[in-house]
Amino acid sequence: MSDDKESKTEAASGKKISDAIEQGNIPFSREAPIFASILGMLLFLVYVARDQGVPFVRRLALFLEQPGNYAVETSRDAMALVHALALEMGRFLLPILVILLAAGIAASVFQNAPRIVFKRIRPQWSRISPVAGWNRMIGLQGLVEFGKSLFKFLAIGGTSILVLRADRHEIVNVMFVDPVGLPEFLLTLSVRLVSAVSVATIALVAGDLVWTRLRWQRDLRMSRQELKDEFKQLEGDPLVKARLRSLAQDRLRRQMMAAVPRATMILANPTHYAIALRYDQGENDAPMVLAKGRDLIALRIREIAEKHRIEVVIDKALTRAMYDHVEVDRAIPAEFYRAVANLLVYVMTRKRR
Repeated sequence: MSDDKESKTEAASGKKISDAIEQGNIPFSREAPIFASILGMLLFLVYVARDQGVPFVRRLALFLEQPGNYAVETSRDAMALVHALALEMGRFLLPILVILLAAGIAASVFQNAPRIVFKRIRPQWSRISPVAGWNRMIGLQGLVEFGKSLFKFLAIGGTSILVLRADRHEIVNVMFVDPVGLPEFLLTLSVRLVSAVSVATIALVAGDLVWTRLRWQRDLRMSRQELKDEFKQLEGDPLVKARLRSLAQDRLRRQMMAAVPRATMILANPTHYAIALRYDQGENDAPMVLAKGRDLIALRIREIAEKHRIEVVIDKALTRAMYDHVEVDRAIPAEFYRAVANLLVYVMTRKRR
């Protein structure tokens, strides 16, 4: 296994990265949603709790101080009281739930575009396997998670101690002041604590984002053999492509040889190149190339032409010049019209004689 990891020295290809993303294998930092939740809590304390928290505490205190104002004689009265309390609690807690939900979604979208991957929610034995869990705990990832947890404990604990120590006199004095000011003091203290904790965890979140990306790229690394295999899959196996190309050339040669008996004349060079031309005024406006070839194919074209008594014209310069500029089943280019026309007149004249 170690040898296999050591052989993966190449960066992941674009195809492997896209396949991993399609399968739900994406870099994701778990600390980012937690940090977003802390920021959401801070926003709630600053903008929502100050306006709704104090009235809520006062209504709750009124209920606790004067319970005789609420007549509870039947079960219906008890249910009505419970519903009223639940409504008050819901009005107070609904904003924080919405803010935390929005913060978690924003943290996830910030890292990766949202997508639905059913494979990630399928049951997997590795998630409940004690062996796999133990390997995750004692491996590099387990050490990193332990380090992050230790850092959070020290950072949050140390920050909280510093904030509380700075306000220790106010905390002691609040026990001797009017209880009406207690909610305001607790809100202010909570804002300071959450602000300090969010500042203390910024470095952890930034480091975890970078570490998550690097570990994801490391896990996707490929060996040179894997890159070669992937290239073969994308471009096609060279042996298969060569075989297909050979079959296509054989099929084209058979088609050309079958068309040679319909030729009007054969241009030759005299043995290295051969071009079979057909001209029929009722079919085309210009001579058509039925076949062309060099070396053995050229000799085969001439053999078929001689067998079917087709005129073979030897013109080295014209044949060589036309060979690189004509295509099978296409008309000859316009620059060769005059030269070919003269040869066709010569061939047709010979046929008449």
